[in-house]
Amino acid sequence: MNLNIEELESYILKVGEKKFKATQVFEWLYQKKEWNVDNFTNLKKDLREKIKNDFNLDFIKIKKKETGSLVKKYLFELIDGNFVEAVLMEHDYGKSVCVSSEVGCNMGCKFCESGRLKKVRGLETYEMVEQILLIEEDIHDKINSVVVMGIGEPFDNYDNVINFVKIINHAKGLAIGSRHITISTCGLVPKIDEFADFPLQVNLAISLHAPNDEIRNKIMPINKVYNISKLMTSLKNYIAKTNRRVTIEYVMLNMVNDSKDNAIELAHLLRGMNVYVNLIPYNETNNLEFKKSERIKEFKDTLTKEGINVTVRKEFGDSISAACGQLRSKEV
Repeated sequence: MNLNIEELESYILKVGEKKFKATQVFEWLYQKKEWNVDNFTNLKKDLREKIKNDFNLDFIKIKKKETGSLVKKYLFELIDGNFVEAVLMEHDYGKSVCVSSEVGCNMGCKFCESGRLKKVRGLETYEMVEQILLIEEDIHDKINSVVVMGIGEPFDNYDNVINFVKIINHAKGLAIGSRHITISTCGLVPKIDEFADFPLQVNLAISLHAPNDEIRNKIMPINKVYNISKLMTSLKNYIAKTNRRVTIEYVMLNMVNDSKDNAIELAHLLRGMNVYVNLIPYNETNNLEFKKSERIKEFKDTLTKEGINVTVRKEFGDSISAACGQLRSKEV
């Protein structure tokens, strides 16, 4: 399950079979949800044996599931004994899954529970795909949209994340439309530049969380490598090249980044760009000192008056520690 359709076609041709056999394998795996290769009845036995010998079709496991209002949190145990979490959210428009891309995270954002465990490794493509497959199997329903916003920095595991997107988007894969897939990054500028050339119209979200370098340096170490000026230059180039609107994520931290002056500064930073701001009410944890802002409405109103498109993210999963920034990479 690490191979996208083009890679699988290359493998099929390499072992002397017709290219369309790759499509049949995709259909078995992702449409018929059949994961026992012996049951791929339209493939010859010798091809089935080659696939079994050449590929590992082991599955991650659902270790634990917690349920809240319109949300479920899944703890997955990986083959090597590591753990990641994913979250299912039910919206008016369908079911969405927030997928993890790494075990731990090296970005070290001060307000994020997920980053307290340093990166152990990036997830393999199949480990991301299987988060969706196992959730679909558990709920007996199809996932409509995917956000790569769980544990880890997706662009720090770029190649596997891109492969994951190709598989879940493919018509013979999970057939999730590209505009229903969002990848979030804290600002790895070289990968944003590379992503601008990605042909699928996948959504990009930027975890900005501050209107200036002084604040961002304190809460997001990545800013000391790629500061706001470098990030804005990269985003402007991305928007010009792709003509896609970018989401600016902004977690509202009490008395840190939530003043009216901060809102005005943010508006000036973003004015004229094809973006909208998604204000995120902070989800408090026992291990971190930050608190939820009490000035979200005033901040939103200020941005609106300044001509910035802005929404406030609906709160999901706080009661089961499944909300933004609360996911962990270990069994608890």
